[in-house]
Amino acid sequence: MVDVTPENFEAEVLKSDKPVLLEFWASWCGPCHVMKPILEELAETEKERLKVVRVSAEDHPEFANQYSVLAIPTFFLFQAGNVVGHHIGAMSKDQVAKFAGVSS
Repeated sequence: MVDVTPENFEAEVLKSDKPVLLEFWASWCGPCHVMKPILEELAETEKERLKVVRVSAEDHPEFANQYSVLAIPTFFLFQAGNVVGHHIGAMSKDQVAKFAGVSS
């Protein structure tokens, strides 16, 4: 799982050759801590079909504002540089896979 900043966002997300699941998170967010192992597992098991990245809303509030993030965790699904999905709140492993389009 890649940590994204405004500086590497274009390369890691917008110019990715595969869909990208992006999570806005914060260190004080309990549900974000619950999501981390789920996202790490998904990043490993689906690495051929999906890139999983995170951005800290604490460290980059201006970036969170740019994407109108009002609560965390907030997830965006990007394909070919465009937002094609948006979800607010924690999800189960199956829900994340379905949201990201990699469920079996």
